[in-house]
Amino acid sequence: MRPIKNIHGDKAPHWVGDGFYVKTLINHLDDNPHFNYSHTDPFLLFDYGKPTTFDPNPNYKTQPHGVGQHPHKGFETVTIAYEGEISHADSVGGQGIIQKGDVQWMTAGRGIMHEEFHSEAFGQRGGVFSMVQLWVNLPSAHKLTDPNYQSIKRADLPIVELIDSSNPNHQTTIIGKAAIIAGAWQEIRGAANTFTPINLWDIELHTAGATTLKVPNTHNTLLLVQEGELLVNGTSVSAGNLIQFDAPTQHRTDGQAQQKPSTDSIELHYPATENGKQAPVKLLLLSGEPIGEPVAGYGPFVMNTQEELRQTFRDYQTGNFVK
Repeated sequence: MRPIKNIHGDKAPHWVGDGFYVKTLINHLDDNPHFNYSHTDPFLLFDYGKPTTFDPNPNYKTQPHGVGQHPHKGFETVTIAYEGEISHADSVGGQGIIQKGDVQWMTAGRGIMHEEFHSEAFGQRGGVFSMVQLWVNLPSAHKLTDPNYQSIKRADLPIVELIDSSNPNHQTTIIGKAAIIAGAWQEIRGAANTFTPINLWDIELHTAGATTLKVPNTHNTLLLVQEGELLVNGTSVSAGNLIQFDAPTQHRTDGQAQQKPSTDSIELHYPATENGKQAPVKLLLLSGEPIGEPVAGYGPFVMNTQEELRQTFRDYQTGNFVK
């Protein structure tokens, strides 16, 4: 089994704008001595928005809850809407609504101005809102790629059934499912295209039992417990915590994935309740091949050198950012 290195989740939540109440579980700019970006590379930042109830917004048309126009450069943002809806628009003409269960994979690349708010429909009715946003680094060869969107509907995600490995009678009992957003589950490919090898699996366990996840031994690996509580490699972990596993047993330094990498195991055990009623456990697995390049970041900009970062700020301040 891949050992657990850290469990991130003790930071206080904060508001991003007035629409997103999140805990930043990892941040590549974190000066915490227990955090080392090389062990989460290529994942730069992870914001977890726990289920939060919003009242109907009487000004949903003119003053929607969210974040106004802001820049991004040098990386990708991945947003998953668990509850509620997110409306977005940008400086290159992209716009749309991320609905419940949908994924937006935005490549900022050479630079983009972006805004995100609660959708009009959600603002009008209110209700429970929950989401996550992940920042994924881009290698230097693709830092200045053109901005792009992958709008992925829940219905377009391949679904894998999870089988109970603890059944003593060797019966095939389905205890959950995994939606493959990116990467591959054995021979089943995810819906998203990525610049470097990445797995992103949205997992739900609905029945007591145990199952095993297999991740490449070249990948840095994280696992969010988004809802519920379970045992991960024998350790009890509850909602709102992000598990960081030990560094890969093998590292590539040439930027290429192995042809047939071996795998490490992550054991999930969902104990039975006394009353026999199981509330679903929801998880998000992230694994990725480390890029292994220098990172120079500040706020919404992630470059490779301090000079590139300074030039990005000059471009932003002089109006040349998205030209």
